[in-house]
Amino acid sequence: MNEKLQEYARLLVRVGLNVAEGQRMVISSPVECAYFARLCAKEAYDAGCGEVVMNWTDDAMTRMKYLYAEDKTFDVVPLWRRHFFNDCALEGSAYLAISASDPENLKGVASDRIIRAQRASGKALKDFDRLQMCGGFPWCIASIPIPSWACRVFPDAPEEEAMGKLWDAVFSAVRISGDGQAVTRWQEHLATLERRLEKLNALDLQYLHYTNSLGTDLTIELPEGHIWESGGDMTLSGRSYIANIPTEELFTSPLKTGANGVVYASMPLVHDGNIIDKFHFVVKDGKITEVHAGQGEETLKAAVTVDEGASYFGEAALVPYDSPISNQNLLFYNTLFDENAACHIAFGEAYPCIKGGQQMSKDELKALGLNDSITHVDFMVGTPDLSIVGTTRQGEEVPVFTDGNFDTRLF
Repeated sequence: MNEKLQEYARLLVRVGLNVAEGQRMVISSPVECAYFARLCAKEAYDAGCGEVVMNWTDDAMTRMKYLYAEDKTFDVVPLWRRHFFNDCALEGSAYLAISASDPENLKGVASDRIIRAQRASGKALKDFDRLQMCGGFPWCIASIPIPSWACRVFPDAPEEEAMGKLWDAVFSAVRISGDGQAVTRWQEHLATLERRLEKLNALDLQYLHYTNSLGTDLTIELPEGHIWESGGDMTLSGRSYIANIPTEELFTSPLKTGANGVVYASMPLVHDGNIIDKFHFVVKDGKITEVHAGQGEETLKAAVTVDEGASYFGEAALVPYDSPISNQNLLFYNTLFDENAACHIAFGEAYPCIKGGQQMSKDELKALGLNDSITHVDFMVGTPDLSIVGTTRQGEEVPVFTDGNFDTRLF
C-alpha cells in the first residue's frame, strides 16, 4: 500500500502537474486526506518545488457553515481568500486539488445559500478561474477514498472493507498497480488519446447528433474553428500537465446557441453536496428550457440558474463505454471518476477549445460563440447503446460513436 501511495503521489506531482524547479505549489485537500497531501508535498520538494502551500477543507465545517453561519456571509468572499487564489494563479503556481467528500454533505441545506456563495466566489476569483480555463497555470484534480464516500459507494460493506474496495477501484482507474510503471502506462494512454484526437480534429465536424434508448435525441452544433482536446494539456508557457487524473476523454466546446433536443442523464450526479438522479433537460437554441429530475430537482434547477450562462452548454466530451473506469461497473458518486466512465456534457463555462483560444479574451471567445459562466458542471450521458453521428462542414455524415464506443471504421 505504501508503495502504491508513493507511486500515486509521484504521478500527480511529476506528471499531473509537472512541477518546475522553484515553482510554488498549492494543495487543496480535505483534512481527512492530510497523510496523502504530505506525501504529495514531499514529492514536490523532491522535484525542486520552491514552496508547498496548503489549503485545508473539512466536510463537517463546511456543512456547519451553510447551516448556521450569518446569512450575509454567503454574499462576500474574504479579501485574504481572493488574494490567495488569484495571486497564486497570476504567478503561475501549480495547483493540486484532492477531491474527496461525502456525496450528500450538504443535503438539507438551503439552495439559496449555496448559489449565493457560488456567485460571490465567481466574481471574486475571476483571475483564478480565467487562468485555470486557458492554461495559465498547471492544475490537476485527483482523489483518494474517505470513509463517508467509500460507504456511499459500497453501502453493504463495513467501513474498513468499503475503504479497501474503493482504494482498489481508484488505483485501477489511475493505472497504479504497485510495480512502479504508472508513468509508462500513462504515457502510452496519452499517446492513444492523441491518435484519436488527430482523427477527430481532421473531420472538421459541424454537428453531433446523440441518440440512445433512454430517450436522448440531441443535436449539438460546434463553432467554426473549434478543436478537440484531450487530458494532456499545455500551459501558456508551454509546459505539459494533466488536469484530471484519471482522464479518458476527448472534449470540445459547443456553439452556445447551437444545442437542440432532449438529453437524459445516464448516471446520478453529485453536485453541491447533493445527489441528483433520473434527470433530463429539454434544450432549445442552446438554452436549457426544462429541467426534470426524479431526485434533487430543486438542486438541479438552482444549478442551471447560477448565472445566465449556466443554462447553456460549455463542453461536449467523448468517452468510450469500454474503458478502465466504466468496466469496473461501479458508480463512484464522484464526478472526477464518473465523467471518465461515460460520454458527458457540461452546462456552464466553455473551455477555449478553438484555434488560438488560449490567447483570447473572454469577449473574443464569446464573439466566436463560446459560453461564459461562473459554473461548469459535467453530467453523464453515455450508455452502451449511445450513437453519435457527426456531420462535417461539407455535409457528410460520419459515425463517431456506435454502441457506446468510438466507431472502429474511423478510430
